[in-house]
Amino acid sequence: MGWFQQLNEGLSKTRFAVRQSLDRFLGRTPEPALLEELEAALLNADLGGRVVDRLMRQVNEQARGEHAATVQGLQNVLSRSLYDVLVQVSGPSFEQLVKQGPKPFVTLIIGVNGVGKTTTIAKLAQRLVQRGGQPLLVAGDTFRAAAIDQLQVWADRIGVQVIRQRHGADPAAVAFDGMAAAKARSADIVLIDTAGRLHTKSNLMDELRKVKRVIERELPGAPHEVLLVLDATVGQNALAQARLFHEAVGVTGLVLTKLDGTARGGIVVAIAEEFKIPVRLVGVGEGIDDLQDFNPEAFVAALFGQSSGGS
Repeated sequence: MGWFQQLNEGLSKTRFAVRQSLDRFLGRTPEPALLEELEAALLNADLGGRVVDRLMRQVNEQARGEHAATVQGLQNVLSRSLYDVLVQVSGPSFEQLVKQGPKPFVTLIIGVNGVGKTTTIAKLAQRLVQRGGQPLLVAGDTFRAAAIDQLQVWADRIGVQVIRQRHGADPAAVAFDGMAAAKARSADIVLIDTAGRLHTKSNLMDELRKVKRVIERELPGAPHEVLLVLDATVGQNALAQARLFHEAVGVTGLVLTKLDGTARGGIVVAIAEEFKIPVRLVGVGEGIDDLQDFNPEAFVAALFGQSSGGS
């Protein structure tokens, strides 16, 4: 399956919700009830209030124009507007950052429980190995013994090394060991896992700041990327997570996982509109190869069931 087909299938639930509403315009004059239905569909897709307000103003203008009743005309309005939002967050890919950045290139991976941080690290490590890299993994989620073991299993499967300590160890101490090992072994890439901290708990955020301070002290300029992993299925709650993590440690890149399991895939747009933080990667499945570089044109095309020039 090609990467665009994977993305297309991954966004099928979100696309169905929006298309169902759009199709009701076919051959009809867009009346208030239909416009309200479309607005509800866009809000339910979690595009965010600000984006939806702007989209509906544009749709209303289109509805008064010559091609008011065509689904294609309305879809084109939506597509152009969403692309304009998403193109703002289509920065360099993660691999481009690694290639252009200093060595070792240190990445801190953060996010709440259950979003898929450890799996994301494994998928990133696999991608880097396939491109000739040799990442060093750091098991900084010492809160859960299973997280340490899970990272070790993935590392053994991929063929990379892990820096780890016992369950319950100080995460900052593990980060210190990781930085020391990276320098001693001349590693080119370091991926640091962290606990799935509850973003409402200030003490856990303080702990995350401590980890970052240790990294900065041991290697000035690091971490070079603070990658926040968000679960697309939680919708608007992902916005709250992004806000609090960004305030705490300064997020520089985003990963949106589980887009294949939600009708709320529009949350990517809402986050892009509010934070302007680059979206590096999107997850559209459970497989090791289902983590894809974010492409705004392909994302919008998949959202509306269109073809993509990058397919």
